[in-house]
Amino acid sequence: MTGDRPLTVGIDIGGTTIRAAAIDDGGEVLDTVQAPTPQSARALEDALEVAVRDLGRRHPVSAVGLAVAGFIDSHRSTVRFAPHLPWHDAPVTQLLSDRLELPVILEHDANAAMWAEYRFGAAAGGHNAVLITIGTGIGSALLSDGRLFRGSHGVAPELGHLQVVPEGRACPCGKNGCWERYCSGTALADTAIEMLATQPLRSALARDVARDPGSLTGRRVAGAARDGDPLAERVMSEFARWLGLGLAIVSDIFDPDLVVIAGGVSSSAPLFLDEARDTYARTITGAGHRPLARIRTTQLGEAAGMIGAADLAKTALSNQSQSNQSQSTHSQSTQSQSTHSQSTHSRAAEPVAPRSP
Repeated sequence: MTGDRPLTVGIDIGGTTIRAAAIDDGGEVLDTVQAPTPQSARALEDALEVAVRDLGRRHPVSAVGLAVAGFIDSHRSTVRFAPHLPWHDAPVTQLLSDRLELPVILEHDANAAMWAEYRFGAAAGGHNAVLITIGTGIGSALLSDGRLFRGSHGVAPELGHLQVVPEGRACPCGKNGCWERYCSGTALADTAIEMLATQPLRSALARDVARDPGSLTGRRVAGAARDGDPLAERVMSEFARWLGLGLAIVSDIFDPDLVVIAGGVSSSAPLFLDEARDTYARTITGAGHRPLARIRTTQLGEAAGMIGAADLAKTALSNQSQSNQSQSTHSQSTQSQSTHSQSTHSRAAEPVAPRSP
């Protein structure tokens, strides 16, 4: 067991894997456990309890933070809907707090990652920042004046579903032409297939696609681009263009001073980020006449969700403690004033001796 100072546990609950970590006050990951994500709600809650108790056997734990990809209510207590998890309108914080006898907070995974980057990583020093996580789709988070912006109902922002191509590629969300359909790991494969259909090229990647189009992945495209494959390089250039265009739209709306690019595709940033910056700088409204946001890649990587969830749990616990102290002080003050008032009232009620003439 490490030290006597309680740690917080941050858990990133993915569709395939649960990753939990014991995090100290400085955002350092001291210990981790992981397990497959169960497919039933009860089994998922069992697995989360096991992960926390496993870490708790080696470290003192004061609170737990959960990072979830899905819609969370404005009180951050209920998972309304998570496309890859079995929770639907589930009071997750209450369920787990009762089991663990610990405070539990809930946060969207992109918000948790944004908070971690702000507190300990690439967004440190930013005031109005945007996090764009690029993987299978696009996740996003906004920081406004140093505070997470969640919207009126707790579901903001969904930047990946900004429509950039009317009647464009179909999106699982039900719309067409969403930004993530052109700027994601999935989009890399789709773009390669579309390019080959209209502009045949001779390359190793093209031969792979011709043999088995369904086997193509974004990871394969990025790897081929590193090897100098001409088709893959064109696909990455198109990806960079869409990233820059999307960031220009986001900046027109939000005007951030900092953008952090995270997610699995960010590991291939040398293949696209400079070109994306150029497109962003050219297409933002008022180009050449306004400051541009700094665009960085994540410093915390896959650990960001766990670190952010843990730090948010620690902050919530600290705020609750301060609130309790304030209420206690106020109660004592009120009681003291009441006692003093009753004493004064008692003296005032006593008969007053008449003054001597």
